[in-house]
Amino acid sequence: MKIFSGIQPTGTLHIGNYLGAIKQWVELQKKADCIFSIVDLHAITISYDPKQMQKNILSAAMDYLAAGLDPKKCIIFVQSQVKEHAELAWLLESLTPMGELERMTQFKEKSRQNQENVNAGLFAYPVLMAADILLYKADTVPVGEDQVQHVELTRVIARKFNNKFGKYFPEPKTQLSKSGARIMALNNPLQKMSKSLGPQSYIALTDSPEIIREKIKTAVTDSGREVKYDIKNKPAISNLLTIYSLFTDKAIFEIEKKYKDKGYADFKKDLAEVIIEGLADFQKKRKDLEKNPAKVKKILADGAKKAQKFSSANIKEIKVKMGL
Repeated sequence: MKIFSGIQPTGTLHIGNYLGAIKQWVELQKKADCIFSIVDLHAITISYDPKQMQKNILSAAMDYLAAGLDPKKCIIFVQSQVKEHAELAWLLESLTPMGELERMTQFKEKSRQNQENVNAGLFAYPVLMAADILLYKADTVPVGEDQVQHVELTRVIARKFNNKFGKYFPEPKTQLSKSGARIMALNNPLQKMSKSLGPQSYIALTDSPEIIREKIKTAVTDSGREVKYDIKNKPAISNLLTIYSLFTDKAIFEIEKKYKDKGYADFKKDLAEVIIEGLADFQKKRKDLEKNPAKVKKILADGAKKAQKFSSANIKEIKVKMGL
């Protein structure tokens, strides 16, 4: 099994990134051929601060490593440091119908959120994602639910290439985590956890215990006081139960049983402590990494060299097939 996945460097990662993606990456690196990227080329499709970008990239790398990704077991690199990603994206754009991109729901959502900067890069974003995956002939892509449509497009593009130029790419399949593929915002359980919804919507992996307690205390809840998983009628408590379950590896029904005769306040108080304890080891490792940024930069440079070895060989074969 060959795996590719990545996260944009938009500042410190939050528990939605960890529970929905990185946690399963840590397990996958033990049994699969894994390539994990900090996808900075994707991050420039919306407004960003160029002066902050390198800091965000280094921060994301520290988050990856502190969360448990091991450069001895997987490849970790920065997307823009391997030029073949952009090159293959252009080649695949020549095969991708406009209609396929126009129906992408993320483009519609991000266009609404970034009305002052709806650019061609944002429109073609899914093709660059396809290039990320296909460049390494990955057959499995662990992603959140919001990226499933993009992986389906990757399969379509791979099929079009294979039909036109001869079989070369595998058609990658999506792999969602068993639960927690979509952690919702603390202040709006109907929207995915995101920093764009404000600081009260998420818990950063680096948040202090005091901040975590306050954010969980003020997290929205549903009517009533029963701690019960019911995604339709109690989306807020269902989201908090999912977070509790993923941090403790306890089944949701066990947690429901524990809080059967208790209210939201007791549950939320305990949840905050569960998260604090769950992030303690990560935060300790990250502080150690912050003291040695040169070590992190070397890991990224070494990862880029390894990724380049695969990508340069593959892009040559792809161009030959395309008559270039």
